[in-house]
Amino acid sequence: VLVDIKLSNERIEYDKYDLLHVFNIVRPADILKHIKRSELPYVVSTIFIDFNEYQKQNKGTRAVLSKYLSSDKVEYLKAIARWIKNGEAIQSKAYLYHGHKKSIQQIADGAAYLLPNSESEYLRFSKHYNIEKPYAVIYNGIDTEVFQAMRDDNNIHDPLKVLCVARLEGNKNQFNLIKALNDTRFKLTLIGNPAPNHISYYKACKKIAAGNISFEDFIPHDKLIKEYQSAKVHVLPSWNETCGLSSVEASFYQCNVVITDKGDTVEYFGKHAWYCNPADPESIYKAVERASQAPSDNTLHEKIISTYNWEQAATGTLLVYEKVLNKKVNEYNDQGKLNKNQRRENKSASIK
Repeated sequence: VLVDIKLSNERIEYDKYDLLHVFNIVRPADILKHIKRSELPYVVSTIFIDFNEYQKQNKGTRAVLSKYLSSDKVEYLKAIARWIKNGEAIQSKAYLYHGHKKSIQQIADGAAYLLPNSESEYLRFSKHYNIEKPYAVIYNGIDTEVFQAMRDDNNIHDPLKVLCVARLEGNKNQFNLIKALNDTRFKLTLIGNPAPNHISYYKACKKIAAGNISFEDFIPHDKLIKEYQSAKVHVLPSWNETCGLSSVEASFYQCNVVITDKGDTVEYFGKHAWYCNPADPESIYKAVERASQAPSDNTLHEKIISTYNWEQAATGTLLVYEKVLNKKVNEYNDQGKLNKNQRRENKSASIK
């Protein structure tokens, strides 16, 4: 399958493609224009995160709006604000008069398939928007070959070293994580850049952090893997999470993971994680304490090798493409590997 990756604000020659694959349905203004102009069949990786609970925790305007308005109306106002304040152009003017909820419903209704990252995500999305569509669960994953090549089973995980690998932003909830571990025996390292619209949040996190809390900007994978292999615990106490890809990465290296109990994490991690209430720093601390004392669990490592990897994600996505186009996109040999001599040149545009 030949794929061109496009940003939503790029000009696209639609007649070059057989199929559109669009990402992130919670930003419908970025999608509407392309599905209308192209008139191509399309599939949607929903990545449906409900920010309502996080917004209710905010102080000021967002908290007030979330108290009196639905989450979809708040998202609509946020899109308008990004347009006015940051110059983020709204790609489809139809979004302005349809609104957020109806725009998402329109996109989902016209999709040939939805590709949620879990069964739980689809059920949440279907209930919220009262939509039932053909769907295929495409689990998030990692490149196991690359990660396995860098794995060192002789590494000793420091029970006092705690990682949080994520962009610094409100939904990831680093502020409450810092409050939970401030001035404790744990050494917390926060790895990631601040999100562009969350600089004030980043500054607030830095301001309250005690001496046992350190910050690192985005780091390359080889260095990040060394961090995973030296820490005993990885924490991602988000207000809502479809998966938490860094938690999957950390699990591959046998970190014990502490994760939010909001969203779809239970489907991924089951009984092999420690869950916390993101609103309660004491709950976060107790989960970290339990995870630091527990032996490392190899169960998730094995599940990642079998299920949560990019080969499985690609295979599942390819099957959906074939169903939508009503033809077999590629031929495979007896081992299930792509036979490059029989490749057909179907074209897909992936829009983010």
